[in-house]
Amino acid sequence: MIEAYIFIIGLFFGSFLNVLADRLPFGRTLLGRSECESCKHSLIWKDLIPLISFIELKGKCRYCKASLSIGYPLSELFTGVIFLLTWSLSTAQFHDPIIHIIHLVIASILIVMLLADLRYQIIPDEMQIGLLICAILRIYFLAPHIELPSVFDRVSIFGTPAIHGVIVMLPLLLVFLFTKGRGMGFGDVKFTFILGFILGLWNGLTALYIAFLSGGLFGGVLLLTRKKGMKSKVPFGPFLILGMYLMIFFDNDIMYWIMKAYGF
Repeated sequence: MIEAYIFIIGLFFGSFLNVLADRLPFGRTLLGRSECESCKHSLIWKDLIPLISFIELKGKCRYCKASLSIGYPLSELFTGVIFLLTWSLSTAQFHDPIIHIIHLVIASILIVMLLADLRYQIIPDEMQIGLLICAILRIYFLAPHIELPSVFDRVSIFGTPAIHGVIVMLPLLLVFLFTKGRGMGFGDVKFTFILGFILGLWNGLTALYIAFLSGGLFGGVLLLTRKKGMKSKVPFGPFLILGMYLMIFFDNDIMYWIMKAYGF
């Protein structure tokens, strides 16, 4: 029964995350009501019910009858599915309810980053900061067995993750520097630091490997189907997000298959 509630909560959060993805890349605040992109009419509560409003309005604005983007209800549905998947994976592997909440927040942040990067090729700094805070909280609550008698000891447990973050960040930082920002955005570089921070050295590098592998395969398919040219830009953030999510919940399985594939 709780799974149904998690899915419904995810649908409503999907609507809010859409707003974040559209406003944060341009420095817009969350103040002010949502409006139609065509006629700029303020939307009322009946226009903002996830999925139901889009179906009831038949995909058109209530006021100017302009077609609404199918991307918004799809992202709401996607958020509901990811919330349900994240909850199921987290409760199957971890026992602390706080960790489940942290994982849902991480999933929410990753969705905003995904949508913003796909739509505008921008990963908002606000989401990067939020993800780093979640990483700190996750590390702290996953290490309750460590005796931390002093404030210094509590702070010191984050020193190693920070070093791991820097190491995992180095490959993308070098690409950014050598290509002067043309081959990789600095938002991706910052994201890889958090990726290494939250996952650790080897899991972080594996997530980076997954990102390069999936990104390369996707780019190859686009070239073969002539959807993109050699000079076309493809956002790398979605592949980093995929790598992080997979390594949070499937790290042991993925490491096993990689070692088996390469004969380690």
